[in-house]
Amino acid sequence: MNAVVIFAIISILLVAGKILRVQVPLLQRLYLPSSIVGGLLGLALMPSVAKFLPASIEDEMRMIPGFLINVIFATLFLGQSERKTKNLASYVVPQLTLAQIVVWGQYVVGIGLAGFLLAPAFNVHPAFGNLLELGFEGGHGTVGGMSEAFIARSWADGIALGYTVATAGMICGIAFGMGLVNWAYRLGYVKAVRPFSKRTAGERRGIHPKDARPSAGAQTVLSDSIDSLAWHVAIVGLAVLVGFLILQGLKNAEIALFPSAKTRIFTGFPMFPLCMLGGAILQKAASIAKIDLLIDKGQLSRISGTSLDILAVCAIATIQLSVVKANWMPLTIMVLAGLGWTAFSVMFFSRRIFKEAWFERGIAEFGQATGVTATGLLLLRTVDPDNKTVAAASFAGKQLIHEPAMNLWVATAFALVMTIGWLPVFLVSAVALAIWLGVAFYLARKDG
Repeated sequence: MNAVVIFAIISILLVAGKILRVQVPLLQRLYLPSSIVGGLLGLALMPSVAKFLPASIEDEMRMIPGFLINVIFATLFLGQSERKTKNLASYVVPQLTLAQIVVWGQYVVGIGLAGFLLAPAFNVHPAFGNLLELGFEGGHGTVGGMSEAFIARSWADGIALGYTVATAGMICGIAFGMGLVNWAYRLGYVKAVRPFSKRTAGERRGIHPKDARPSAGAQTVLSDSIDSLAWHVAIVGLAVLVGFLILQGLKNAEIALFPSAKTRIFTGFPMFPLCMLGGAILQKAASIAKIDLLIDKGQLSRISGTSLDILAVCAIATIQLSVVKANWMPLTIMVLAGLGWTAFSVMFFSRRIFKEAWFERGIAEFGQATGVTATGLLLLRTVDPDNKTVAAASFAGKQLIHEPAMNLWVATAFALVMTIGWLPVFLVSAVALAIWLGVAFYLARKDG
């Protein structure tokens, strides 16, 4: 019964979010995804509606994001063809440098601000500073993937706080990002901007015209044997299974090697980075067996996109407002500090390390670092609608290195803060930031 109710709630919120996005010009101007609009609607209505629902509905909905992020990460390397990156290096390396500066800076700002200021002033949790990178660069999916880690470390309130930071980051990122786009257009840094006033009614509402609807993916198997979508869902399930087995192996190895240890790094360690690894292993195995042609990236993108929309709706609609209310001051300080650092670092370093299309490449990074990859691509499409610059290629090439490395560090950093404390993690982050600042300095001098 609960499954039917939850499915109905998610469906209602997604449909309502899309209808509001279509009908309300302000939401169109803010470029807010329908899943975010639906989630905010659910957050507003849930306190009034909850008394008519079974008591466990909200708790069960809170578990959905933690599962779906495993699905999303399992699809990252599935269906990915082996790319030749030699010719991309000249612009992927600077793009990676900017991304690393931004994300390590978010750790330095978040953990440093929490440890040196917010903990003494507001008595926040030791891992409060991790929420900045988790919510901004990571987003709702990463916070959902960390849910079990929060609970295992006896800090369930961190889930609601993380979702709040992620929601604030996405909304502020889109709004502030569009402000930067308009600023760059007025100063002549970009020429191909398609402002809101020049977009078609369909583009504003987020609807494809009937005669120009793109494909949702190729069917690689005949439906009389198995439906193509079911086949790809099963492939993703196998990748999740591989990730699960890897995590269990790591837990057992840690116990075997350190039987008397009082703390366990892999206790509560999130599974989603390992599902990403599981997808890479499965894709490589399919390539060796020469059956990788049966895996279509388009179909996997639809599975990932659907999972992300459902994840966002559930995550936002079930935020515990009482927890947010009790921590609104430190949350506000940290979100503003994170937004300030991200905007400054992107605008400052983009102009110095990119040979061409500095704003286009920078604004894409800003969007991802405050929301999700789709936010970065949305802002990029606004300033480079016809893909005439190297921005899209360098951004995509950077993802192949940046995403796997940082997703593994997200989980590790949280485990380390909870076991050895925030200061060592802050120092490691500061050293990493200094190294990438050195790379940026070298690139700037090399290119004059």
